[in-house]
Amino acid sequence: AWMGNEVLKEFRHEKRMSHLWKKGQTSQEVFKGVARACRNKIREAKTQFTLNVATSVKDNKKCFYKYINGKTKGKTNLCSLLDVGGNLVTADEKKAELLNAFFASIFIGKMWGNSVPREEAVRELLKCLDIHKSMGPDGIYPRPMRELADELAKTLSIIYQQSWLTGEVPDDWKLANVTPSHKMGGKVKDPGNYRPVSLTCVPGKVMEQFILSVITLNLQDSQGIRHSQHGFRRGRSCLTNLISFYDQVTRLVDAGKAVDVVYLDFSKAFDTVSHSWIS
Repeated sequence: AWMGNEVLKEFRHEKRMSHLWKKGQTSQEVFKGVARACRNKIREAKTQFTLNVATSVKDNKKCFYKYINGKTKGKTNLCSLLDVGGNLVTADEKKAELLNAFFASIFIGKMWGNSVPREEAVRELLKCLDIHKSMGPDGIYPRPMRELADELAKTLSIIYQQSWLTGEVPDDWKLANVTPSHKMGGKVKDPGNYRPVSLTCVPGKVMEQFILSVITLNLQDSQGIRHSQHGFRRGRSCLTNLISFYDQVTRLVDAGKAVDVVYLDFSKAFDTVSHSWIS
């Protein structure tokens, strides 16, 4: 926080001088000088704090986004929703059940793969955990798991191997703190205009990282990922996609050629991907 010992000292001094001025034991000019010094100290402290947040964003993203969220409009409570019969649902428990039913209805999933999580791979994944991330419903933070990577690697690798070979996921990993996020432009009372943002437990996320690495490696080896693919690839983003796209378009325009652009947005893309297509 920006309010350190020096700021607190100035603030208490300003409060004390205000009390003396109201009792007529000091002049208004003296009080205004102290108040001005206090405001300057607060302004300097806030500026330095903002600078520290900005310069440490690579190492502490959580602090950065916490600062940004504190400066923006706070989250509003979920409004009333309409069920399939058009009835208004206002109770929190009923709204949660309604959203859960919709999220579950659009999900299609099937486990696949022939690799097995080894102890060495699990250890490396644990050592790469971001300690600034939040815990899941199990209450386990990433920090102790990263610091105890050597001790946990063998036990977790056994659990991961069993889950991988049987295609079954531990019940605790299926639990999540789900926040419904409204999609801009849609009606707020329609459950279909929300997408689930799930915060799962850290051990489950480690397993997800292993699955992601296997899928990515298989796609790269089989040339299943085109060079033009920028989404969900390490080192690439919307920015690199825009730069590449802009370069191609300007080259065609400079050459006097016509350019047509088609944008496609797949509805519920994350939950309705057929796993049989990519396996």
